[in-house]
Order: sequence, then C-alpha cells, then structure tokens
Amino acid sequence: MSQRLPLRARTALLAARAAAWASQRAGRGKGSMIGGLVALKIEPNLMARLAAGHRTAVITGTNGKSTTTRMTATALATLGQRVATQADGANMDAGIVAALTAHQGAPLAALEVDELHVPHVLDAVRAEALVLLNLSRDQLDRVGEINAIERKQRAAVAAHPETTVIANCDDVLVTSVAYDAKRVVWVAAGGGWVSDSVSCPRSGEPIARDGDHWYSTGADFSRPQPDWRVDDENLYGPGDLVLPMKLKLPGRANRGNAAQAVAAAVAMGADPRAAVQAVSSVGEIAGRYSSVRVGGHTVRMLLAKNPAGWQEAMSMVDGRAGGLVIAVNGQVPDGEDLSWLWDVQFERFDNAQVVASGERAADLAVRLTYAGAEHTLIADPLSAIASCPPGRVEVLANYTAFRDLNRALEAQVTK
Repeated sequence: MSQRLPLRARTALLAARAAAWASQRAGRGKGSMIGGLVALKIEPNLMARLAAGHRTAVITGTNGKSTTTRMTATALATLGQRVATQADGANMDAGIVAALTAHQGAPLAALEVDELHVPHVLDAVRAEALVLLNLSRDQLDRVGEINAIERKQRAAVAAHPETTVIANCDDVLVTSVAYDAKRVVWVAAGGGWVSDSVSCPRSGEPIARDGDHWYSTGADFSRPQPDWRVDDENLYGPGDLVLPMKLKLPGRANRGNAAQAVAAAVAMGADPRAAVQAVSSVGEIAGRYSSVRVGGHTVRMLLAKNPAGWQEAMSMVDGRAGGLVIAVNGQVPDGEDLSWLWDVQFERFDNAQVVASGERAADLAVRLTYAGAEHTLIADPLSAIASCPPGRVEVLANYTAFRDLNRALEAQVTK
C-alpha cells in the first residue's frame, strides 16, 4: 500500500521506522508512538492517507475503550479479513497512525479513539461505524467539563451522516450525542454511574428515572427503545435474536462492552453468532484482568482511571482475596488533580487488608480514613503486595500506577 502513497507520506513512514528503530535500540520500548509523532510532523494528513480504503469502526468513551476495541476487532475478524487495531491502547493521533502503519493493506480497522480526538479522527478516517460507550468526568485538568465533550461529539456525528452510530442508550450523555443521527443502533449496555447525568444536556432540566427508562423533564428527549440488550446469560438482538454469551472477562460493564462490539460488527456485515463467539474469547487486555504469580501471592490487576471506572472496577474485586492494594499516581496521564478520589465510594470495602500505595498514597490514605476503611500505607506497590497475607491479592490501580506495576511484576517474574 505504501507504494501508492504520495512521496511525502512515504517519506514520513520511512522516518517513523527510523525513529522506532532508534527507540528500540535505546531500550525505550517498541517505538510505535515516537514513530507516529515523527510521521505526523512530516505529513500532518497521514492518518487520512493511511485510512483510505479501510472499512473502519471507531470506538470511544470514558471507560471501556481498549476492551471494546479488542472485542470489536476480534468480531470483525470473523469476516475473514485482516483488521488494523491498536494492541496497546494508544488512542491519540500518533497511536492511531502507528496502528494503521503497522497494518497497511488490512481491509478493516477497529480504532480506539480518545474522547477529545473524535471529531478530527472522524474527519480523517470516514468511519463506517462509531461506537459510543459512555461519557463521565475524567481528568478535569486535561479533558475539562463533560457537557462540552458531549456537544463536540454531537456536532461530529451531525457532520458525518454516513456513519452508523452504535450508542449506549442507558447513558444519557451518549444518547444525546447520537439522538439526531441519521443511522443509529441503540444498545442497552448499562449505565451504573449516573452522577454526571442528573440534568438534561439539551435543556438543563432534571432527568427523571423510572426503572431502566429515563426522560428529560425539559425537552423531548428520552431513552430510546434498544435494538440490542444484554443480561447475565444472553445477548438479545433484532428480530427476536437470542444468543447465549459467556465471557472470559468479569463484570456487568464488560457484558455491555461486548454487546456494543457485537452490534458494531453486525452493522459492518458480521454474523451475530460468530461475533458473539469471537468476543467471548477475549481475555486479558494489555495486562488488565491478568493474574501473575509473584512469590507467595497470585496478583490480579484491575485498572481504574476515574470515578465511574473505579465504581465498575470495585464491583469486580474478589472479597475472598487475602489483600487489596490500591495504587494511585498523579502524573500527567492520570490527571494531576486527584479531587476525584472523593467521588469514589471507598466506603464499600470490607476486605480483610487494604493497603494504600502509589506516588499519591498519602492522598489516598486520607480518603480511606474518611471512608472508614481500615488500611495501611506502603507507597511502593511491590512492597504493598508483599505485605499482604499469602494467596490472592487484588490490585486496583490508576493509569501510570498500573503501567509501572505491570513492568515491575514482569521484571519479578523473569528474574
């Protein structure tokens, strides 16, 4: 495919390969991100160049993007064609370009996209399907006010009437983004976090709730009738379709993610039964939900990045585990403002041993104290794990704490 690209784009790809090689030689990782950044400096339109010819699904939301992208890619692969996608969750421009570069010639693409990047990525890739998972507060110092994101995404959907939108109708903000779309598939994927949707994004008036149904008290805006829905056993689709669905991944949220992945793949031509079988095979995603044996402990890793994500992750914690380590950093990728800790319902923890850890362990310990959760404070996550009784240890960590601990655990295992 690269031979059909203009000279400037081919030059950008050559420079990206050189940068990636240098990164690998320096021991700084695979180099895909730095390669993407270099390529975009040379050819700012490279994303559009590389995406041309792909049938693309874009997946976005505050939580669940990486998991749903993996599921969507796996479901699309049942069409018998190669699928371009990110393996590492790199969901901004450089990561998207790196994924498309690595899979040139693949007819299909499933691309994870950061919420802020959706408008210009849709302009570049001309997506066939847009999967909207959820919208909630996240990293206020980077993302900003959530209703502003909703308005920008709503405008992006209006600008691309050719795109089929697969939207979670249990999420008020997502429903508002997709409500006027020309082509929309509604999925009842669940919406356990409602603190960011107490008012209507269109009128500002309260949202009223009656069981699963919700409606605006100030506008003609209410929960649509879903085309797809999920329960603890089955996935239900159009035309009285009922498909048993047993996932490897834990939690109600992941069943909703799977439902949207299947709906997206079916909208792009996949057989629903084959798609369900495909998403059911997905296990660990970039270290998430993985278990690793370290010394006398079996450590299971869970990632949470914002109040809604923490609520979902906390519901997956095995209360029978001997210890629970909560690791929190406050680096730029995490959001340096940790005020969100006070929105997380740590009062729910009743584990035998809770350890506050990470670079911001002291901030976390203060929050746990006010929550009435008995805990100890050990800043180093590896030492925190070692302090737990032998056996199963659950680890809840935010982004950089999760990343750094995964690397440390890998180093421990390979010694």
